[in-house]
Amino acid sequence: MFKSLHNGKGLPSLIYSEKVRGLFAQALVSAGIVFLAWYLITNTFVNLEKQGISTGYGFLFLESSFGISEYLISFEPSDTYGRALLVGLLNTLKVSILGIIFATLIGFLVGTSRMSSNWVLSRIAAVYINLFRNIPVLLQLIFWYTLFNNSFPNPKKAIEVLPNVFLSNRGVLFPVPAEHPAYFWMGLVFIFALFGSWLLKRWSIKHRDKTGRSFPHVWLGLALVVMSLVLTYVICGAPTEMNNPVFKGFNFNGGAKLSPEFLSLLIGLSLYTSTYIADIVRSGLQSVSKGQQEASIDLGLKPSQTLMNVILPQALRVMIPPMTSQFLNLTKNSSLAVAVGYPDIVSLSNTTLNQTGQAIEAISIFMTVYLGFSLTISLFMNWYNKKMALMER
Repeated sequence: MFKSLHNGKGLPSLIYSEKVRGLFAQALVSAGIVFLAWYLITNTFVNLEKQGISTGYGFLFLESSFGISEYLISFEPSDTYGRALLVGLLNTLKVSILGIIFATLIGFLVGTSRMSSNWVLSRIAAVYINLFRNIPVLLQLIFWYTLFNNSFPNPKKAIEVLPNVFLSNRGVLFPVPAEHPAYFWMGLVFIFALFGSWLLKRWSIKHRDKTGRSFPHVWLGLALVVMSLVLTYVICGAPTEMNNPVFKGFNFNGGAKLSPEFLSLLIGLSLYTSTYIADIVRSGLQSVSKGQQEASIDLGLKPSQTLMNVILPQALRVMIPPMTSQFLNLTKNSSLAVAVGYPDIVSLSNTTLNQTGQAIEAISIFMTVYLGFSLTISLFMNWYNKKMALMER
């Protein structure tokens, strides 16, 4: 009887269909999630209305009335909350990008040193990894911040480490070129020169595949960039005026500054993350067969050529996925900037929250920012991983 119902048509067959039951279960779960979200959102708005708290993002256009110590774009207390959050977003982006670059460079250096045949160098790399990896990153940030504030003199007694370069508990101050139209054109030419170097690299790869002869595209590309910048600089008048830091009153004016907050955050995140990248690099290099290295030596390749042209391209296929996770971790750990007073998106969102009372909106903004950063990094690294994957014939 049950067999006939199962094999029949109509409602019984739908009930016994695994596909239909799966779709029904998914629909039931989806409906439950939608209902739960609707209930939470509705309940939240009702409670906010009872407390007399308005909702919406209109506060972004109101005057902020607070200052920001560090910014990439100009900011005044009379500017809006929206601009303040934009300043925080750019500050977060700055420390995240620089942190990823420095952590990767240090990680590669330490990872290759860990595999060195030199016993002293290998032990130093091992101590470095075990030291910085096993100390919580928050404690490292506080340590570097305390070091900057307590170990260096005040601005009046600043140390001039180089001409017009000063070191104090307010940070590192150094001269920068004064504003001039030449630097805009140099930046534009730099972009086109990089594009030309990329085209030269593509051509050199095709040339090598056809003829078997390598082409010095790296040095020629570098020469193209340098000569283009020098030529543009000369054509635009070769400006030499510098904006130097000058001590006036109780602090320095002019020049550029790397604040203790920024430096402590950048150093702490870079050193902590580099320890994990170092192990990723070591495991990636070890995944390549030793026969590859021996064959390269027999062919007359130098150790540096073997590493860059034979071992590293193969190791990257193993290294990229876990390195993506470390890049994401560094970006999200940048939210610890609030502990050392660096004005990132979280810190400025908290200030905005305290002044406006728009808790949900402020939190949703920096959650969206970090989600956007994470998705962007993931998409780029997935694209690069796909590009580096083995091409099957």
